[in-house]
Amino acid sequence: MAIFSKTCEYAIRAVFFIASSTDKGQRVGIKDIAAGIDSPEFFLAKILQDLSRKGLIGSIKGPNGGFYIGEAESKRPLSDIVEAVDGNGLFKGCALGLKQCSEINPCPLHEEFKEIRSKIYQMLNQTTINNFNEELMNGILSLKK
Repeated sequence: MAIFSKTCEYAIRAVFFIASSTDKGQRVGIKDIAAGIDSPEFFLAKILQDLSRKGLIGSIKGPNGGFYIGEAESKRPLSDIVEAVDGNGLFKGCALGLKQCSEINPCPLHEEFKEIRSKIYQMLNQTTINNFNEELMNGILSLKK
C-alpha cells in the first residue's frame, strides 16, 4: 500500500528520473521519462506541466526542449512535491478522514497518527531531490516497479 496518490507517486518518480537524467541544463523528453518510470505518457505529461507551472521542475518547449532540474530545484525537499500534488492532508489530516478531528476533538487514532504524520513530514522535508542522484545514476536505486 502506498501513502501517496498515484499522481503523487508518478510525480516523485518523474522528478527523481529527471534529476538523475539531466545535468547542467540538459533536458529529457516525456517519452524517456515515461519509459524510465513505467508511467502512462499522457497522464505524466499533465503532472509534469503542473510541476513546471509550480516551479518544481524546469521545462523548455520545442524540438530541443524537455524537462530539467536546475540547481535550485534539486535542493527542494520532497515535501514540496507532495504538497504541490496532493496538498498537505498527509501532513495535517486525520487518519480516519474526519473533518472535525483536532487536539480538542480527537478521533480514536489522533495521537498515534499525529506522531506518524510528523515522522513522514520530517523524512520528506529533510530529503531533497538531489539526495539520491548518485545512486540513481549508478543504477543502485530503481524508479520502476
